Amino acid sequence: MHIPDGFLNAKVSAVTWIISLLGIGFYLKKITVTLKDKMVPLMGVMSAFIFAAQMINFPIFGGTSGHLLGAALAAILLGPCAAAIVLTCVLVVQCVLFQDGGITALGANILNMALLATFGGYLPYRLIKNIARGPAGTIWATAAAAWVSVMIAACGCALELALSGTAPLKIVLTAMAGMHAATGIIEAVITCSIVSFILKVRPDLLYKP
Repeated sequence: MHIPDGFLNAKVSAVTWIISLLGIGFYLKKITVTLKDKMVPLMGVMSAFIFAAQMINFPIFGGTSGHLLGAALAAILLGPCAAAIVLTCVLVVQCVLFQDGGITALGANILNMALLATFGGYLPYRLIKNIARGPAGTIWATAAAAWVSVMIAACGCALELALSGTAPLKIVLTAMAGMHAATGIIEAVITCSIVSFILKVRPDLLYKP
């Protein structure tokens, strides 16, 4: 899902950079007001975990592979604003040090995986949590959040590639949605396992708006 250099045209790259910078600036301003002391070390741990997890690829089908995104997990533990900052830091380090995603496409990658994925995943999480109470409701909400976060990031990537003329929307959206629908299921299983463990040992770590 990391878009490399050369896949987006200048206009799409510029627009996604502007949106991402504005979004991250807004979230940084917001978390300076809402950030709690216990969240600071948790943000560091979450950044390290997501960075390591994204380096591990697992096979999907047709010779393709996927990796954990971690946006929903970060949003569930830290809230969507802090989660977006964490994902942004991870993406910047991956891009600059490991060439995982291009510099010109970094704005698009941040938009897809740090902004859209965290808020896109957190919204169904909160909606389901408000309906289904208790630990079981939290797990169902987590599963939905993880799957939706992957799908919304994949669809954002497909739209940007189509707008850049890299591939027709019908083809790239079908390919991205199909592959990441399977990736989203694996993401949901892993995320639910982690949240289930946290519910048993440290339920206080879950973000409470």
